[in-house]
Amino acid sequence: MSSIELTSSQKEILQELINLYSISERAVKGEDIADQTDRNPGTIRNQMQSLKALQLVEGVPGPKGGYKPTATAYEALEIQNLDEPAEVPLFHNGERVPDANVQEIDLTSVHHPDLCRAEIRLHGSINEFHKGDTVTVGPTPRSKLLIEGEVDGKDETSNVLVVSTTSMEAPAGEPEH
Repeated sequence: MSSIELTSSQKEILQELINLYSISERAVKGEDIADQTDRNPGTIRNQMQSLKALQLVEGVPGPKGGYKPTATAYEALEIQNLDEPAEVPLFHNGERVPDANVQEIDLTSVHHPDLCRAEIRLHGSINEFHKGDTVTVGPTPRSKLLIEGEVDGKDETSNVLVVSTTSMEAPAGEPEH
């Protein structure tokens, strides 16, 4: 997916829509966004038309209607639909990749530890990664999982690196106080 260039005004409106939607989990009225962003409801309606054209927003008709962010809206603002989007470090051939935003780690074939693969979905380009490159991902925020391995392949359409893992470790948890 090509990255969508949003104006700062569109970003602010989209961000507010996502914030309000995450609280109510219902379609958000343009007037509510207007109140929150200190804009005229007409301006919001016009912006919503352009955001709909970019497939970032869905209009919901009817008295309970309003606007809902699409999954693409979260991607466009690079926020994951998580409680806390976290920074997961990624190292490529020993060098920290500054803007790699690890979106998802999918462990395939966990039943064969000697054949373990991890699919790592990134925000950002995977063009610089090549088969045989070493990759270290983590530690992840919650489980502190650290994965090391070699790039075995990549799926550019979904921005996934397929990594053949050489080591995977999560430190023993400290007892909670």
